[in-house]
Amino acid sequence: MKSRSIQIGDVELTAPVLTASGTAGYGAEFESYFRLSDLGAVVTKSVAHFEWPGNPAPRLHPTKGGMLNAVGLQGGGVKSFVEHDLPRLKKANAKVVASIWGHSVDDYLQAAKMLFDVRDQIAAIEINLSCPNLGGNHVMFSHDAKLSAQIVELCSASSLPLWAKLSPNTSELVEIARAVISAGAQAVTLVNTAIGMAIDTNSGLPILGNVRGGLSGSALHPIAVRCIYDVRAALPNIKIIGAGGVTSAETAVELMLAGADAVQVGTATFADPKAPIKILGDLKKWAKKRGIEDWSEVTSAAHRGGFKP
Repeated sequence: MKSRSIQIGDVELTAPVLTASGTAGYGAEFESYFRLSDLGAVVTKSVAHFEWPGNPAPRLHPTKGGMLNAVGLQGGGVKSFVEHDLPRLKKANAKVVASIWGHSVDDYLQAAKMLFDVRDQIAAIEINLSCPNLGGNHVMFSHDAKLSAQIVELCSASSLPLWAKLSPNTSELVEIARAVISAGAQAVTLVNTAIGMAIDTNSGLPILGNVRGGLSGSALHPIAVRCIYDVRAALPNIKIIGAGGVTSAETAVELMLAGADAVQVGTATFADPKAPIKILGDLKKWAKKRGIEDWSEVTSAAHRGGFKP
């Protein structure tokens, strides 16, 4: 390929495959399976400026097309991440994208401020505006364009490039994507999980301790394709990181054809921790077989009439 790198705002990715937030701790866990530096970036588990216990068990439930999760963003917080997890990632030469979350607008600001001191060790912040399984009175900020934009504006206090992770569970996705880009996000990550639920047919009760959870994996993939396609059609010049049911080179390509500049691999790692690096290898083979010399030839091709014969 003439150019293997992908520019996402101020961030240069050397490969179009990243890990997805929340599916393998803070990312260093992959180190025993492949070199983290071979991926475009490692996106960490979302952290708040405080420690958080997460949801009651059971937290995971397999489905025919993936899984439901209601972990609820359990974690030790930004301080613990900076002290214990970030050094492991840097030692592995990973390009780090730190994911943050909060219960309030100010929570996001505090988390972003705490990352300011380690901004030289982090490539970007992915602002998780869209976790669907916190429960209680938690607001899903990515269902509100004004709130989402306000959070992005405040997170600029980190002096890091910002990516906004958005929800498929809203009919206002295009407007929300437009709002966060206008507020300063250099990219949007599309999409987080869809809201789902499972009931035990023996007990008659919800299976997850949180009742509802996030549906990920292959079942989410067609929704992700549609969301990315719609946002790309409306906003042709923005940067999009695709996520949702990437289990193979073909599913990665499909998100790119819909408009993604790069993709994240998440739930597939539960079945095979080597999934991200295998998918990257197969993606390169797919491109070579078709004589594709730059990933930009793939991104948004569905909007340009497909591939030339």
